[in-house]
Amino acid sequence: MNSDRRQRLHELLVALLSRDEELPLMDEELPAAGHAGEPAVWLDKNRRTLQRYQALVRTAVTLDALVDAEQTDHEP
Repeated sequence: MNSDRRQRLHELLVALLSRDEELPLMDEELPAAGHAGEPAVWLDKNRRTLQRYQALVRTAVTLDALVDAEQTDHEP
């Protein structure tokens, strides 16, 4: 990936992240032992957070590809 494209992808991702009002972070603290449902809830929350970030990255990559296609179509 060339540096211009990487920079554009970075800028698209930052713009998408800035639009998200409440962006969750991964919870690094393991739940306390002795609470039966806590590990499952912890894993599920982190899984959903990861999926949200993956969706943002896929959106940025898709937008970058569309921008690239537009620029290619308009080149002489």
